Amino acid sequence: MKRPKLIAGNWKMNTTLSEGIKLVDILIHAQKKSPFKARVAVAPPYTHLSEFRNKLMNSSICLAAQNVSDKLSGAYTGEISVLMLKDIGIRKVIIAHSERRQYFGETNDIALEKIKIILKHEIHPIYCVGESLTDREKDRHYAVVEEQITAVLYKLSDEKIPKITIAYEPVWAIGTGRTATPDQASDMHSFIRDVVGKRFGDDLAGQLQILYGGSVNAANAGELLSMPHIDGALVGGASLKADEFLAIIQAAG
Repeated sequence: MKRPKLIAGNWKMNTTLSEGIKLVDILIHAQKKSPFKARVAVAPPYTHLSEFRNKLMNSSICLAAQNVSDKLSGAYTGEISVLMLKDIGIRKVIIAHSERRQYFGETNDIALEKIKIILKHEIHPIYCVGESLTDREKDRHYAVVEEQITAVLYKLSDEKIPKITIAYEPVWAIGTGRTATPDQASDMHSFIRDVVGKRFGDDLAGQLQILYGGSVNAANAGELLSMPHIDGALVGGASLKADEFLAIIQAAG
């Protein structure tokens, strides 16, 4: 099954609003000059979202958020509700990034609640899974990723699965300059699809979009994105450099 490629830029806690505007303006100009063949999304800091919504209104570039609360509203100082995101036109949200798991104690249970609440409000999750270096060295990488899939996706109904994107990000490759080899990445993507297929069937598993993330850059994107089970990339640091991010987008086309 031919699945569309998605290149998503996760800006993390980087760029002031003025810096972000300069960067997104370059992307908008490039897209108008030569329409992207791949689908493209950007997830800037929360402070940028309203301004970017206006800028991307007539663009094919999708506006995403980096996180959302698992609560709908209430006395949760510092949190952002799905209702707030929906109101400004957010279409995708990154859920359970390894940095959220590592630094903020997010669990599979929290990820499940976040995915449920955003799907209910017609926003699509990019659900992150991946193993640590210790897990891989001890040959636990498949077991860790399988548990992240079964503990969350297995608790959703069949009709929700095509609305979810999975991002496989080996934790040892995020921001380290180390990248899983194309074969390592493709093998894990194939494994994820098999795990999903056991619960939901091969047809739904075949529709699932699975991205690779972890030190993706212009030099390695072409080889990674050519692998049969890799449907795009969740790009961190390289998405902050317009030329590099555009080169990755071109590699997906």
